[in-house]
Amino acid sequence: MKTGVCYYPEHWPEERWARDAAQMREMGLSVIRIGEFAWSRLETRDGSLHLDWLQRAIDTLHAEGLSVVLGTPTATPPRWMLDKYPDMLAVDADGRIRDFGSRRHYCFSHEAYLAECRRIVEILAKRFGEHPAIIAWQTDNEYGCHSTSISYSEHALAAFRRWCETRYGDIDSLNTAWGNVFWSMEYDSFEQIGLPVGNVTESNPSHQLAFWRFSSDQIVRFNRAQCDIIREHSPGRDVVHNFMGNFVEFDHHDVSKDLDVATWDNYPLGFLTRDNGDAGDQERYLRTGHPDGSAFHHDLYRGCCNGRWWVMEQQPGPVNWAPYNPAPVAGMVRLWGWEAFAHGAELMSYFRWRQAPFAQEHTHTGLLLSNGDTDVAAREVAELNRELADVASFSVDDLRRNDNPDVEPGQTAATDSSVTNSTERVLSALPVHSKIAIIFSYAGNAIQDIQLPGGSTYSPLGFCQRVHSACRQWGANVDILSPDASLDGYSLILVCSSTEDDPDLVARLQSAHQQQGCVIALFPGTGSRSGEYRIPDALPPGHYAQLLPVQIIRSESVPSQEVLTATGSNGRSRHCSQWREEVRSSIEPRMRFADDWGFHYEQHGVHYINAIPDSPSLIAMMGELLQDAGIAGRDLGPWLRTQRIGPYRLAFNFGPRPVELDKELGSTLDFHHDTPLLVGSRTLDQAQVAVWVAE
Repeated sequence: MKTGVCYYPEHWPEERWARDAAQMREMGLSVIRIGEFAWSRLETRDGSLHLDWLQRAIDTLHAEGLSVVLGTPTATPPRWMLDKYPDMLAVDADGRIRDFGSRRHYCFSHEAYLAECRRIVEILAKRFGEHPAIIAWQTDNEYGCHSTSISYSEHALAAFRRWCETRYGDIDSLNTAWGNVFWSMEYDSFEQIGLPVGNVTESNPSHQLAFWRFSSDQIVRFNRAQCDIIREHSPGRDVVHNFMGNFVEFDHHDVSKDLDVATWDNYPLGFLTRDNGDAGDQERYLRTGHPDGSAFHHDLYRGCCNGRWWVMEQQPGPVNWAPYNPAPVAGMVRLWGWEAFAHGAELMSYFRWRQAPFAQEHTHTGLLLSNGDTDVAAREVAELNRELADVASFSVDDLRRNDNPDVEPGQTAATDSSVTNSTERVLSALPVHSKIAIIFSYAGNAIQDIQLPGGSTYSPLGFCQRVHSACRQWGANVDILSPDASLDGYSLILVCSSTEDDPDLVARLQSAHQQQGCVIALFPGTGSRSGEYRIPDALPPGHYAQLLPVQIIRSESVPSQEVLTATGSNGRSRHCSQWREEVRSSIEPRMRFADDWGFHYEQHGVHYINAIPDSPSLIAMMGELLQDAGIAGRDLGPWLRTQRIGPYRLAFNFGPRPVELDKELGSTLDFHHDTPLLVGSRTLDQAQVAVWVAE
């Protein structure tokens, strides 16, 4: 895994650049992202280009042996662009224009702005596409950030009408698909269709889902336009985009089809205080982030581009945009780096090199203080780079031999020769082998968000994260897959957000179950709506009923504080809340609620879990599913986590108290009393990491 940093040479005097580049190299950084917000300096007025400063910046970095990721500047159109196209701005749901003065002030459906983006990208790709320092291009920056995925502008309306005509062919088909006979909502032409906003009461959910799909497709189109130009003029370089955390406003899997690498921006403490509604979690993990928060997104984005993924922006200290912005506990920046390595990252890039003394992010920390002195994170990043280099050197020299008299104390030789082909193989492309797959559908998540079946406090994304967290508490690796991904090789497949009735996915699940003998678990809402937001004719779970004979005849939501307890004949109980379904089935449920509704149906290794378990119940159930699937696991509790990658296993302590690995792990997780460590100690303090060669 390489490390890097986001750098803004346009923010600093040019005489400082060479010193910065030398200091980056000395710190062990090797990949530098630049340029993504620099349009006003690259083109000061319409057609007035100034690219020489960027050339000098790239040359300066290259002179120090640093590689460059060049960002396209389309997230920040300059002020003269707005003067040229005053109607290019997005419009929010309340009809307010998203005006100039910050960033992302454009509508994805504005054709003239898209043409300007193509123009500037082509100029940059022609000028710098063959520069030896350029290893990758980043398209735009954080698509959808600040709720900019969806625009209600006149341009969006016109494009949506065209999209609908292409999708449905004729207006009668659209009326039928959307059920517009309800409330006399039928249209006579596509020109009559409006946007699903500003209605007297709720818009038709089919209309809302179609507009969500359209808005996602507009981002795909916008991104593809840049990718095509870059590949034409800069062959052999990776094309990437930096996605965000806890963000489902468009389909990242669809956008990733045009990328070489999925990258994302990881701010564990900011996400916790902004996005996590659990007050207990915020108190417990205030300075570490949730033990599974970053890991969820690492696993999600690893599944977007055939296993290739980076962290493009990593939090180095307090940020500026969350309700509270605490400093990470000492050691966390280093831990987050090792955690990314453990999940297969090729690059860990920090945001940013030097704290800006001006504008919106001047309270956002960097590796350097605003005066140029090193900050706390710089020392931890340097330590991480030394350790990565040590482990890489050891891997190349020693892992291919079982008996090595020259192994240093605390090191060992490995028997897995499949990962010792080269430094690149060992360090940059280690395989993450997972026996568990979670199927995550962005469209399925949108279906649940449009009409929340679990009530106003229920989050479909949040529940998927809880399922992932429960797996990790048992020490298991997890892959998060799109609904059309290969299911080969998995022992346990968890279907969390596939609300859309998908016969193709059902067929592949059937095949995996029959040919691989894998265990399958379906969670509430699976297959409950068609792609046009209609209840399946045969009732939910639609085609998924081919996996086991269940029908959902009623669904209810209750307040999160309302606890529903299901009890089995053996006296075992499970506690649920928020959402449950009444099931009609020939299968006898494992448990029943007090009102005789059944809970947890299973047949031949296929499970339908028809309510939302609380965390202790979900963790216990996950342990049972792992056991049924033949996956070894060990309950690590809320603080300790492990991850297996290639020949290594890593352990991380997120908790406030020391953890004794000899006591908490064991042979189940590749740890013995005589296991030598490559990094760390057998007693892990908070924010500390251990690395060893696994069995």
